[in-house]
Amino acid sequence: MAQDRRTFLSSLSALGAAGLSPVRSLAFCKTAAEDLPVLKAGPYLQWPGPDSITVRWLTQSPCFSWVVYGEDKDKMDRKAEAFTDGLVQAYNTVHVITLKGLEPGKQYYYRICSRKIDDFQPYKVTYGTTFESERYTCRTAGPEAERISFLVFNDIHDRPESFPLLLQYQGEGERDFIFLNGDMFDYQTDEDQLVKHLLQPLGGLPARTPFFFSRGNHEARGKFARHLPDYFNGEDPRFFFSFQYGPMYAIVLDSGEDKADDSPEYFGLVDFDRYRVMQAEWLKEEVKKKAFRKAKYKVVFSHIPLYNAGEWHGTMHCREVWGSILNDAGIDLLVSGHTHVYGVHPAEKGKHNYPIVIGGGPKDGKRTIIRVVADREALKLEMLDDGGRLVGEVKI
Repeated sequence: MAQDRRTFLSSLSALGAAGLSPVRSLAFCKTAAEDLPVLKAGPYLQWPGPDSITVRWLTQSPCFSWVVYGEDKDKMDRKAEAFTDGLVQAYNTVHVITLKGLEPGKQYYYRICSRKIDDFQPYKVTYGTTFESERYTCRTAGPEAERISFLVFNDIHDRPESFPLLLQYQGEGERDFIFLNGDMFDYQTDEDQLVKHLLQPLGGLPARTPFFFSRGNHEARGKFARHLPDYFNGEDPRFFFSFQYGPMYAIVLDSGEDKADDSPEYFGLVDFDRYRVMQAEWLKEEVKKKAFRKAKYKVVFSHIPLYNAGEWHGTMHCREVWGSILNDAGIDLLVSGHTHVYGVHPAEKGKHNYPIVIGGGPKDGKRTIIRVVADREALKLEMLDDGGRLVGEVKI
């Protein structure tokens, strides 16, 4: 299959200057009649575990898809498909395949493949073009790794140009993952919004560097909000979860909406108070886990901070149901966004016994990128604005 035609969005011209790979989702496959796009976006990596990693991508038309992968770039001899209840997933445009049985902290090579289904009848399936991507690399999480490095973004608010601008200040070396800490969008409209305002502006980065998606209050808004679990994170579609990477144990809380559930803006279609209480019960059990207690660094992510965010209902309810649990658990750091005012807030005994880092907002001069490096000696966090100026730091 020829892959010599690639089209690049003009809006991504800044990526070259930033030293980033171009978007691979615009590769074309040739048919007898004309060039027809098969791939719409991706691949992008999600949920790196010690023995698995999830690969996602989107196609323009219904396909049957699979991933070939292996430890040797010249011999990718393993194949993974997605199946449910005996049925291999097919005739879909959102493709989610988890590679399992991997080894911790190890690099693998992979290639995504999608075969168009031109017609799907009860007793006859007509296939069309088969797309095969170029070869990519991925790496599983290493719970015993001595060092990790990652980036945090928050409150981009449908300004895709912010990603290549901020990525200029990502620093040297490969990152283990990227953490998206809420409000990447103003509200959820459709799939094209996810592609044009997130996946494409990140360029080829998510094909080799996995990202975790944490929902902000704005991601709970709009007609497409209930479809987000189809596009992000692992096989478990929840937006609150935990993961361990090297010396860090991370807990991700979904802070929900910022106004009360009965606010007229929500038209009776939300129940975040009950949702936050449910998370509190989960959190109580999470902080009892041996892996959490033994972790060198205990870091919590919540889009809405429990303090330094005014007295809106969301902030106050998060504080009410989670505050004492986090204090008693002895967490080291809370990383948030939401306020659009960046800052580092030192621990205040009796309130929050840990520092709180709040990333900036979407406007020029207020945007931030957070860089974190942690090893057995220290966890170092640096927050830079969109001019590359250091505006906050924490060392644990």
